[in-house]
Amino acid sequence: MTSDTPSEPTGLRAGEVSVDAPLSDDATVQFIGTIRTPFTTRDLCPRQGSLDGPDCRIEVLPHWKDALTGIEKFEHLDILYWLHQSRRDLVLQSPGNNGDTRGTFALRSPVRPNPIGLSRVRLIRREGADLIVKGLDCLDKTPLLDIKPSRCAFTPEAPAKAADDAKQ
Repeated sequence: MTSDTPSEPTGLRAGEVSVDAPLSDDATVQFIGTIRTPFTTRDLCPRQGSLDGPDCRIEVLPHWKDALTGIEKFEHLDILYWLHQSRRDLVLQSPGNNGDTRGTFALRSPVRPNPIGLSRVRLIRREGADLIVKGLDCLDKTPLLDIKPSRCAFTPEAPAKAADDAKQ
C-alpha cells in the first residue's frame, strides 16, 4: 500500500491509500456502444445524473440494434458503462479532499477496481440504434456495457417459477 506524502507525487489526496493490485485477465467484457454526453472533463461531469439534466445519446453498435426492440415500453432504464478514464488502485478515498477517508466500496466514486458506472436514466426517445436519455453522469465517449429496463418497472415476461416467490 502507498499513501500520499509531500515527497511522493502520486496524485492522491490527503488520507487516500492505493494498492499495487495486478490487473486481471479473468473476465471479458464486450462494449456494445458509446455514450455521448456534453461532459468532456471530470470537472464538468455531475457527481450524480439528474433526470431533468441534458439530453444524452446512447449509440448502440449496429449489430446490437435489434436488441433494443421493445425498449420504448420503459420510461426508465439502467445504463451500465465502463469508466475508462478512472484510476483503479484506491482502497481509501477522500471525496471531499479534506483527509476524511472512506473505503472505495462505501462510495459511488468512479475510482474502483472495476470501474463500472450505473445510472438510472429517463428514456426520451429511440432513434434507430440510438437512445436519447436524461440522467447520465459520465464523460463523453464512455464505453457502453449494458442497458436494462429499470427493475422497478420491469415485470418478467418468462413464466413464473417457485424461486420467484421464495423468501430469502
